[in-house]
Amino acid sequence: MARFDYLEPHSLDEALQMLADRGDQARLVAGSTDFLVRWRTGVWRPESVVCMQHVPGLDYIRWNPDDGLAIGAMATVQDIEQNADVRRHYPALAAGATAFAGVQVRNLATVAGNVCNASPAGDTLPALLACNAQCLIVSSTGQRWLPLDELFVGPGQTALNPGEILSELRLPTPAPNTGGLYVKHSPRGAMDISAVGAASVVSLSDDGSCSSVRIALGAVAPTPIRAYGAEGRLVGQQPTAANLAEAARLSAQSCNPIADVRSGADYRREIARVLTERTLRHAVATAGNAPDFADIRRLAVQTAW
Repeated sequence: MARFDYLEPHSLDEALQMLADRGDQARLVAGSTDFLVRWRTGVWRPESVVCMQHVPGLDYIRWNPDDGLAIGAMATVQDIEQNADVRRHYPALAAGATAFAGVQVRNLATVAGNVCNASPAGDTLPALLACNAQCLIVSSTGQRWLPLDELFVGPGQTALNPGEILSELRLPTPAPNTGGLYVKHSPRGAMDISAVGAASVVSLSDDGSCSSVRIALGAVAPTPIRAYGAEGRLVGQQPTAANLAEAARLSAQSCNPIADVRSGADYRREIARVLTERTLRHAVATAGNAPDFADIRRLAVQTAW
């Protein structure tokens, strides 16, 4: 196996300097769950690996009604799954976390790492998109905010420049009367990569109409995507069964899936339609109610239809 220099910064500034010194020959890692697999198979061959495990102060999850939810770069997927504020205010993200691999992997893998890997099938990514996440990106020369739906540029590719680090994800406070859910379909269950993933977050007005709708899909295009046409079909409309079914149909039309060992392309489109309708129905039914995490966990992974 190819060797690499292993570096352990003890501050964010030190990590940024290491990346600046080594350019595009360095790879940043957090939990390393994806890195080890790709390094062993020869997909990644960096000259240097900068491990963030010893950088303090980045494992936070903070919520307040004014600023929303802030997730530090070293917060693990298991931290997200177990966090009471995430479960209460961002049930779609809680579902994405519980659908993510197994508990051993969730205890190591970070949400920011899942984002930066930019897999079209990443389980937290549709939920983060549906929650309208923003990315705080830092470098040795400053910082910038970028909407998450502008971060993904291709399979495994992001808009991060060499020397930049995703240091925080920020999710706005949901409007009153909001519900959400993420559901993953895979043949074998939680330890399998998703064949399709769908997340819906819906806010209802006082008259019961949809004031805001966000639908995101995974594993159906080169990147995780928002189904903007389907969202627009529902905004301002009553969430009737017919309207939800039409939005789900439009959501499937936005897909551009491939056929691989996990699923055929046509099958992915149909499952995207089914999952979208299921998540929309759940989001509408639970809007404004305290989420039942046991129910979310039961629904998050679907293996048969």
